[in-house]
Amino acid sequence: MKVALSARVLAGLLVALALAALTLLSSGASRASAESSVSTIAEALRESPVYVDPEASGILSRADANALEKKIEGADKPVFVAVLPAGHPTENLFTDLRTATGVTGLYAIRLGDRFDARADAAVLPNTAVRNLVTSVQGETDVGTQLDDFTDRALANMGGSAPASWTSSDGGGGTSYTGLIAASAVLVAGGAGAYTLVRRNRRRHAEEQRAALERLRVVVDEDITAFGEELDRLDFHPSERGADDAMRADYEHALDAYEQAKSFMAAATKPEEVRAVTQALEDGRFSLARLVARRTGEPLPERRPPCFFDPRHGPSVADATWEPPGGASREVPVCAADRTRLADGRDPVIREVDTDYGRRPYWEAGPAYGPWAGGYFGGGILPGLLVGTLLGSMMATPSYAADYGSGYGDFGGYEGGDVSGADFDTGSFGDFGGGGGGDFGGGGDFGGGF
Repeated sequence: MKVALSARVLAGLLVALALAALTLLSSGASRASAESSVSTIAEALRESPVYVDPEASGILSRADANALEKKIEGADKPVFVAVLPAGHPTENLFTDLRTATGVTGLYAIRLGDRFDARADAAVLPNTAVRNLVTSVQGETDVGTQLDDFTDRALANMGGSAPASWTSSDGGGGTSYTGLIAASAVLVAGGAGAYTLVRRNRRRHAEEQRAALERLRVVVDEDITAFGEELDRLDFHPSERGADDAMRADYEHALDAYEQAKSFMAAATKPEEVRAVTQALEDGRFSLARLVARRTGEPLPERRPPCFFDPRHGPSVADATWEPPGGASREVPVCAADRTRLADGRDPVIREVDTDYGRRPYWEAGPAYGPWAGGYFGGGILPGLLVGTLLGSMMATPSYAADYGSGYGDFGGYEGGDVSGADFDTGSFGDFGGGGGGDFGGGGDFGGGF
């Protein structure tokens, strides 16, 4: 009897243990499912720029995730990175995540062995996002891939980080660690804050110097081209037929040439390049007037230089042009480019060196804002650059602090704004696959290896 009772007790214990194990497994599965939900990811991203799903912890280490978080927060840019397991549903993932997070920015997702990204167009144009994604597709190491993508994105995008990143400790409560740290800084007499400010200023100064040196190559090409135009003109103030008006135009062009060289030699920041290109634009117009006087043609009207390459000289008309992936707009063109466009051919575009190879100047770095501003002035520049990478950068309030103001009303705003679900899905990374941030429709997640 005791043996039978013991057997029944043992069987009951086994059943209880089995039920407990099933309960734990079910609970764990529920937690994993909850952790993988869009709402959970969005909630985490509102508190911190990097989210790693528990089931994807083997894809990106905690140390790498922490380093990436610090980099993004230190740059004060609205970059959101999510690392998810391969089996996570992909349909409408970007759109749903952007809606749930409700913050304007750049969203990058590593899903298993695949990677893709989308962004609000005001923060980073679709073309730029596509190029950035493509530039890291060959990298199989997740940490390296996300690090390189983030570095390149931070160097090109506009906007600033959402305020929620600095108002929480990542756990949804008061940041006691932050309060203690703040108290320590106060006790130390602000020494830590002062060191941080100095470090940020030093980093900013180094970035400005690097931008100026890259820009100097392009500006030197412009100055050289203008000097060659002066030589080809072969005008002599004492030549037969020369009058005072011709001599005044020629002298003005020479003065502009010398001013451009002097301004560039003295430049210490990218925004000071604007004076250089202003001088070159003014000098080229004087040359155009001189040529018209020598040939007996009507004097040209004062027009901006050719949009595609200011070295082409003053424009002769406005022509409709539509950049790849962008909206059509009227741009000032030289006679040669007007003919090319009318014939259905591509204009001759000024390309510059970037980290991703030769690119049109309007898809290069932010330092080209002052360069373009000197040529085109403040009034027409926003319309010319609408939808381009440079135009999006110049639309951010922080741009004026870094590269100067007075380029026209770009009407931008800070990335990182809380917009909730009120955003244009068509402008949120529609790469032509599925529209509105979908992964190409029905789960076609881009960027597989």
